[in-house]
Amino acid sequence: MNTPEYFLMPSPRVSALTKADITAAAKRMSAIRSAKWTVVVEGRELPVRPLILEAAGVPPNDPTNSHQAVKLLEEHGFEVRYQGRPAHETREVQPQRGLEDLIRSLRGRFKPKAGQPSLIELWEREHRDDKY
Repeated sequence: MNTPEYFLMPSPRVSALTKADITAAAKRMSAIRSAKWTVVVEGRELPVRPLILEAAGVPPNDPTNSHQAVKLLEEHGFEVRYQGRPAHETREVQPQRGLEDLIRSLRGRFKPKAGQPSLIELWEREHRDDKY
């Protein structure tokens, strides 16, 4: 059975990194192309995985993935961003507004048989408690 990549542990050298190791590597790094996951170190926004790999002194083909690097940086107290926004904001549960809007736009398109509730009425009845 293949283990999904996100369940694998980062390499031992990456796991052993300290906040000082990461800060020192950030000072050595030059500007790199933008990335989805970034971290702010001493006012500079740097890509997460390349920074971790540089700090650990491991090659680019190291099995440590971006999600493992993000977790390590957050554990050390760094501000991590996803597409320029603080990572904690992107993880908050957003209401399913798009789905609700779609269902409301379909109202009346599927006429129920006489005496039966419409699909929207069934959906609203089923999800009524979710709104409160």
